[in-house]
Order: sequence, then C-alpha cells, then structure tokens
Amino acid sequence: MELHAKLVRSQLSFFKPFVAGLSLEATRKGQDKLGELMTALHRREVLVRDHDFEHFQGAWVMPKDQRRTGVILYLHGGGYTCGSLEYAKGFAATLASECGVRVFCPAYRLAPEHPYPAALDDALESYQYLLQKGYEPGQIMLAGESAGGGLIYCLCLKLKELGMELPCGLIGISPWTDLTGSGDSYRENRENDPSMTPELLQFYAGCYTQDPTDPLCSPLFGDLTGLPPSLLFVGGDEVMLDDTRALHEKLLAAGCRSRLHIAPERWHAYVLYCLNENMEQDFEAINHFLDRTLSPARSLRWMRLDNAAKIYPAAKRRNWNNFFRLSVTLTEPIDTAVLRAALDVTVRRFPSIAVQLRRGAFWYYLEEIPKAPDIQPEKSCPLAHVPFGQVRQCAFRVLVYHDRMAVEFFHAVTDGTGGLIFLKTLVAEYLCQKYGITVPAEKGVLGRLEEPSPQELEDSFLRYAGDVTASRAESTAYHLSGTPEKDGYKNLITMMVPVDRVRACARQHGVSVTELLGAAMMQAIADLQAEKVPRRSRRKPVKVLLPVNLRNLFPSRSLRNFASYITPEIDPRTGDYTFSEICAAVHHRMGLENNTHTLRSKFAANVASEKSPVLKVMPLFIKNIAMKAVFNAVGERKSCLCLSNLGAVELPEVMAPYVRRVDFIIGVQAAAPHDCGVVSWNGTMYINCIRSIQEPELELHFYRVLQRLGLPVKVESNRRGRG
Repeated sequence: MELHAKLVRSQLSFFKPFVAGLSLEATRKGQDKLGELMTALHRREVLVRDHDFEHFQGAWVMPKDQRRTGVILYLHGGGYTCGSLEYAKGFAATLASECGVRVFCPAYRLAPEHPYPAALDDALESYQYLLQKGYEPGQIMLAGESAGGGLIYCLCLKLKELGMELPCGLIGISPWTDLTGSGDSYRENRENDPSMTPELLQFYAGCYTQDPTDPLCSPLFGDLTGLPPSLLFVGGDEVMLDDTRALHEKLLAAGCRSRLHIAPERWHAYVLYCLNENMEQDFEAINHFLDRTLSPARSLRWMRLDNAAKIYPAAKRRNWNNFFRLSVTLTEPIDTAVLRAALDVTVRRFPSIAVQLRRGAFWYYLEEIPKAPDIQPEKSCPLAHVPFGQVRQCAFRVLVYHDRMAVEFFHAVTDGTGGLIFLKTLVAEYLCQKYGITVPAEKGVLGRLEEPSPQELEDSFLRYAGDVTASRAESTAYHLSGTPEKDGYKNLITMMVPVDRVRACARQHGVSVTELLGAAMMQAIADLQAEKVPRRSRRKPVKVLLPVNLRNLFPSRSLRNFASYITPEIDPRTGDYTFSEICAAVHHRMGLENNTHTLRSKFAANVASEKSPVLKVMPLFIKNIAMKAVFNAVGERKSCLCLSNLGAVELPEVMAPYVRRVDFIIGVQAAAPHDCGVVSWNGTMYINCIRSIQEPELELHFYRVLQRLGLPVKVESNRRGRG
C-alpha cells in the first residue's frame, strides 16, 4: 500500500478538529488501529514473540531476513498517555523489516493511571532485560518517536545517573524533549501542523508529570555530555520542531555526534507513515547510521571446520554421508506452519549448525545459510541418503511425520550433544508459539532471543590438546556383513527397556549403563561370529566404538563436535568370554582411556596432523585422498559398529507434558552395515538399531542377550514386506 504525502496530510487535517475533542479512551483505540495496520503491512516479513514483565508487556519483532547483529530497543510515542503493545509492534515491524535487525518494543505503563516515573522505570527494565539476554551495550540501539523519542534520552540520562554503560546510539523521530512547550515552533507552526496542537501536548504533559522541567521528563534541560551518537528526524511543519532542533544543537555543544534531518512540509512523526516520497531516503539514513553505529549489514558468517569434523567431507561416498538423527514425538500432530516460524527463530541462535558446506582451496569450511531450510514431509525411511550437493547447500534438514519432528545433521557440524541442544531449543520455540507457554532457558534449552556466545562456537579440541601424541595403532575388528538393500533403505529396530531395570542391571555387574550396553552388544557380535565362523582361529577381535561426551571432563560450551571414542575389545581366538568378563574388559578399557591425560594425547595426535605445514598447503583434492585413506585405515574398519548413548533427556518442566517420545539414530557407516543410538526419556530407554542390510541377525542376538540379563524388552520395527 502506497501512502502519498498530500493524501495523508489532507486526511490528518480533516480529522484534526475531531481528534482534539476525543476522549483519551477513544484516542488510544485510534492509535492502536494505526499500529495494527502497520504490523499487517509486514506480517509476512517478521516474526513476533510477546514477553511479559511484572508490570507491563513487551514484544520481540524479528525479521525473517536478519541482516544485522544486535537489537533496537524501540520506545513508542503517544504523549505518555497512549500506545498499547499492538501500536508498538507497528513501527517495530517496519524497523525490523527495513533494517534487517531484531527489535524489542515494550508497551510501558501509561499516564494518567501511571504517571512519571513509570514509563522511565519500564524503559530501564527493558534495557536491563536485553543486557540479561546477553546483548552488550554496544549491541543495543535506542529508537523512539514523539514521547518515546524523548524517553530514549531520559533513559540515557538515567543510565548515566546509575553509572551504567550507555547504548551505542539513538534514533529520535520527532522527539518530545521539552514538556514545557517553550519553543517558538509551538506558536509558529500551530496552523501548519495537521496532526498536533500545543493544547493537546499540554494536556499530555499534565497527565504525565507535575514538574515538566525535570530533565528525566524533559531531557532538553539535562546534561547531555557523553551521550552516544544521535540520528534525528523532524517535520518542518510540526509544532515540536524546536524540540528536535534545540536537542540537536545542545548535543553538538556537549561534544556529542548528531545528525539532523528536517523534512520540509512534513508533520509530527511523519517517518512512521512510510510516505512514498520520503521512505527511501529516511531508511537509507537509518541504515547508514546503523552500519556505522550498531552493526553493518553483514555478509554471511563463515567458520573453519572443527578438528574432528575435517574427516567427514573427505570420507564421503557416492551413496553415503555421515548423518545422524534426533527426533521428538509430541502428543499432538505437528503444525508445520508454526514449526516453520519456530525454525526461522532457532537457526539464528545456532550459527555453527545452520550452515552450508563450502569448498575452499585447502579446506572445506562452513558458511551460515541465509534462511532456514524448507521443512520436508517424511516419506521414506529414517536417514535416507542426502546427496552431497544438498549437504553443501544446507548441512541439516528438518522432517515432519504426523506428530514427530526430526532433525538430521551432517556430522561435520555437530555431535549428538550439540544436536540434542538444537532440537530441544527448536521444540521449545515451537511450543511457545503453538501454545503460548514460556519455556525457560535451562536443561539444554538455549534462550532463542540471546546472542550466540563465542564459547559455543569454539573448537574445543584445539583448546585442550596436550603435548604428547597418542598412537593410533589398533587391530582390525570383525566385519559384519549381509545382503545390501539395493535402494538404500534403512532397516530400523527399536528396543524399549525400562531405564530403572537397566540401571539396576548395570549396578549388579559393577559397570555404567553405557558399559553394560556396550558389553551386551559385544556379546551379541561374539555369538553371531561364532555362528558364522565356527573355526575359532579364524575369528577376529570384537570391538564396539563407544563415544564419550568430552564436555563431562573438559569445561566447554561448544555446540560443535567435542566427543572422542573408546573401543573396548575382546579376542574370541583366546576362548569364550562370560558376560561378566566382557563387562570387566569394557570397564577396564573405559577407565584406562576416559580420563583427561589420555584424551589430551588423542587430541594432540589429531591437532598435530591439522597443523602440519605440508598438510596446510596441500590442495584440497589431494588432502581428501589422504584423509580418506586414513579414515579407511583407522576409522570404521577398526570396530564392528558404533553404540552411542546420549543418556537421559531432561527438559524444562513446562515442556515435558507435550513430549511423548525421544529417539536418536546414528547413520550406518560406509563399510559397517550396523549402528546403534540410545537415548532415554520419561523412564524408557530407546535403543535404535539401524542397518543397511536385509538380515536382522545381529539385532536378534542382541535381543537375546538383553533377555538373558532379565531385561523386559519391547520391540518395534519399520521392516517392509519381502513378497
């Protein structure tokens, strides 16, 4: 919708006599309608999230095309007597859309019900709220029109009084800075201004304060030294012209930077109308100011692959990429539109996961995706093959089937812990938008409106690598085999076991839950190998790869890969093992290697390779050949399969009633047809055994081992008919 100055001016002039005689209640309703209209104009371009304070409400208005870091704290106008949250969202939506930046807009308490200092107190609380969200003062811009324009300067004076750090800049649109109305323009422009009268302003001032000369009500009378840079807009015909002009002159006299735009023949707060004749130049000035003061319109962020991730692009095959999957089943069907909105918010919180894989001259690297990927309906088996070309466009995908949402991650971007934090945060945002609940940032749910912490993006392997390098020499394990699924279908068998029973069994054998499961899987593989290879001398070691979450040993908030692997083994050539003996072997190996000293030496070996001068300058295509050879030599062939246990999932209390189930599935390897992912939720352990071959022999043996241990097991499968 286009708004032309002549048309708007004529309409304002026509209604001016009627507006002057309206009750305060009617004026408030009219202003709210204007805000709703502005919000509607940008409905498809922004996302809105309300936030409740004790005494007032606020809202986040976030652009879908977020081009800047930081946030604008926008304080609405209305003579301190008008302006609801709906009105505040109106121009906030315009700012967010046109500037590509998040906006937080509080609907501060209004006079005469809540006179000074209520509005100032609420503005201060909003500023402190943004600080608590992780925004530095240098990442916060203040903006406001009319009374809100004066209030941003009052807030700065209050911050100075409290000894708090000031924001990075101020955008004042027709700021009301002199509640005494002393400027000559109050008289000179009385007839020229189509939207405002001195009498109406005097009424508003009387409602708000008993002392209009107080600098915290009329900042024109305050000490402006030390204030951040200002960008000011004012209409040449408005009665409050001198408020802005005098503020500009006083800022310059105080040694502050200030730029003033006076629009000829325009009225009070004309910028809000987005006039066809002025909008382009007004927002060009605002964006230029934001570029210099808040943050430039940024290019997409990029980062190096972490140390552990570098192997994954090199190890890819034509029909295989290393993906894993996390899913949550809710109590009701998924609303895809709401999930889409939740994903738009969540991806900005995870710049190390919401990425595409780029090919450089010497290394692959990650680049932030410009927008969240499309949500896909799940029509195939879990972890269906993703062509590498798609990985290079987006390194994760979100799938929906009825009441289940799943996220599948390329392993180069994160590990199971990071992936689970992403999924929890996405589900939290979905529930907030779907049901209007408030989910706190706890138990692995991150604050969706916070700035990503640098600690979340670090490569913790580099930080904790030791000086002594460990040997990578390992024996080759027994190779599981079978009839491949020709169409890439993945067979999934899920075994469900009561968590308390598993824990009791683990205590009985003197091991952890992960060690118990690892021992059970090794027993199953040993039993299967004994059937397949009757001659004992020809058997090979049985080894299961057990991932270790390094964040439990090394302080780290990284959301990238920060896991290591321990490979317990038994050698069937030396004789049959009892289950207790296998448990002892696993427990011993875990105790031997799961400590900071041994793990630091493992890190050192990998980091040393990365820092090799020869490897650094080696072209990527040659480097990939070398790394693939290393992966084949010391990677998946050195174990029978991977069994990864993410442990018991914890969620904020308010989320739990909406979640029925959680699943974790590891994608099978290129040369190993089985893998096993384990996760527990609400008293049930879900053991997901996936395979790329037809024969379910290993799962049958594993099931029998669990039964022999006295564990009650329920089984479900996606096995298709063979006809």
